[in-house]
Amino acid sequence: MVAYYSSALDGVAANPALPTPLLLRLISFEGGDDRRPFESLHRAMIRPGLPESAIAAVRAHPIAHVRSAFATSGQAEPEQRALLVDDPSPKVRAAVAIGPEWTLDHRTKVRPLPDAACERLLADPELSVRKSVLHSDNVAPSFLASLAGHPDPAARRAALRVWDELTADEHAALLADPDPEVRRRAEVCACPQDAKLTTALFADPASLREALRRGRLDRAEAEQLLTKGVHLADLAANPSLPPDLVDRLAVDPDHDVRLAVSLRPELTEARRAAIDVTVEAWARVDVDWVGAGTADQDVLRRAVTSAHPLLRRAAARSPHLSPDLLRLLAEDTDFEVHRLLAVCHPDTPVEVLMGVYAKLGGTFSAWMATGHPNFPREGLAHYADHPDPIYRHLVVRDPAATPDLIERLSHDPDTWTRQSAARDPRLPLPRLIEALTEPELAYCAGANPALPPDEMAGVMDRAGVPSGKGEGEGLGTTGAPAQSP
Repeated sequence: MVAYYSSALDGVAANPALPTPLLLRLISFEGGDDRRPFESLHRAMIRPGLPESAIAAVRAHPIAHVRSAFATSGQAEPEQRALLVDDPSPKVRAAVAIGPEWTLDHRTKVRPLPDAACERLLADPELSVRKSVLHSDNVAPSFLASLAGHPDPAARRAALRVWDELTADEHAALLADPDPEVRRRAEVCACPQDAKLTTALFADPASLREALRRGRLDRAEAEQLLTKGVHLADLAANPSLPPDLVDRLAVDPDHDVRLAVSLRPELTEARRAAIDVTVEAWARVDVDWVGAGTADQDVLRRAVTSAHPLLRRAAARSPHLSPDLLRLLAEDTDFEVHRLLAVCHPDTPVEVLMGVYAKLGGTFSAWMATGHPNFPREGLAHYADHPDPIYRHLVVRDPAATPDLIERLSHDPDTWTRQSAARDPRLPLPRLIEALTEPELAYCAGANPALPPDEMAGVMDRAGVPSGKGEGEGLGTTGAPAQSP
């Protein structure tokens, strides 16, 4: 296989216009000495809307790694991924349980697996599979809540992740659980409302810091803890800390302690501003009360209107900001606020998106900005002769850009600009076919939806992907060949 065609094959595998017969041909690849076409199959697995014949072919594929790739695809529906819960390979079943972290646009969380599929995985004979489903972020709260009375203590520990959704009787049972680790974690969940539990947890090094941060404190206990001076930054965040002790920690010599005090929800803005803290340009911290109120407009308003940049940054991570709060943050002078808006909010204004892109072009945040539905398209062709390639790269987004202009940009001195042009369906066909042979452009040319199917097939031929099986017969259409565990 000629080396530079490997990149073209990756592009063809990701091409949204790849015909189903060629997709099936790619899926049918079974490896051998040359693994490159097999690796390209991962590109095909992350496309949305795989046809049923392709899903059937993946399920029947003899290589477990191929099936695992589909099991963790953010573009597959959870009901489709759940079809692999009885796969012969425990690695594949564990991949189903773990699932993907994000969808392709990185803004939308994937929907959880159906509860019935999770129950099947929890009953799996392999411990690794059972552990995977209990630690997965791709399970519904309803499934976790159903585990409160499960005979396996590991499952009962998982139920504690949704403590607030459990009943009072379930709380009591978990606090009296025969398993000491279940009891300890249940006590951590209950300690914000129980001073005695909090005191007991202070004797456990594994629970100490969380109890300091969240547990209910009586005054005598709080004074003793402050005198001991251990983990004062955690203590400074505790909601039940008496006000005069908060004042003492506000002037503590440790900056992290003062910073924790400065983020407390009950402080007035004047009191907050009087605390001597320094916030770095890129700093972010998890602010518990803002994170818990991510959809509460009153909580968000307090954070958005604060002079404390970390509170405004915490609010900017919420996708639920009301229009007036979004406007306030869009006018914020703190660039990190704008960056977070560009990544997190579905209605971020154009000027914020363009500002983030202009400052961070080439980074993940800039990519998220250009993928935002509000990122502009019209009028970008006037950047074709801009001295900064970050702007020339945007020209392909303009629907008014002509084929001649796209071809010119495919010869641009900037690699990123050339690649964006190579992927544009307006690129004249002769230049598109030529780009398939250029190492830096081969992937983008292969992914170009205007690439004719016969050229896609030619890329597969040159890459050594066998023809026949995936093109209307055999694998993926009937039966299931032997599969590797």
